[in-house]
Amino acid sequence: MHSAYLITQLENNADVFKSLLSGISVEMIKWKTSEMNWSLLEIICHLYDEEREDFRARLAKILLEDHEWDPIDIQTRVVSGKYSEKDFTTVLNDFLKERKLSIEWLKNLEVHDWNIKAVHPKMGEFSAVQMLANWLAHDYLHFRQIVKTKYLYLQNSISPADLGYAGEL
Repeated sequence: MHSAYLITQLENNADVFKSLLSGISVEMIKWKTSEMNWSLLEIICHLYDEEREDFRARLAKILLEDHEWDPIDIQTRVVSGKYSEKDFTTVLNDFLKERKLSIEWLKNLEVHDWNIKAVHPKMGEFSAVQMLANWLAHDYLHFRQIVKTKYLYLQNSISPADLGYAGEL
């Protein structure tokens, strides 16, 4: 898959996130199905951190052939980063700004070989184009998570809680 396509999709996804996460009630922002699942607020906090500290930073490491990967404990970060105390609109806007910076950075890169590799401690050899594709896949996974959370919130908010007419989840 060509890197320009992946970059364009990442750029387009900013609008998708903005659309999916706009006009949401305070109750929906903090609601979650269980303590093990994330609220919409926790999801956007995670996306903001991943944009800065994971995908962009680690793609830069691969391109520099830097094989040092600091571990990231995502679940611990939810608590230590006090995600549930953050302001949703601020974090959403911060994420969208970071995505814009990421796209500018990606578009200005002069990469001669997207197949350049670094060694990931768990995945082994990992190429720059793989990181770019995983960045895009990460967006898609969180689209699904956001939509499912919104669906379940809707289901939880109505009585009787039957959305069967809409189709299967």
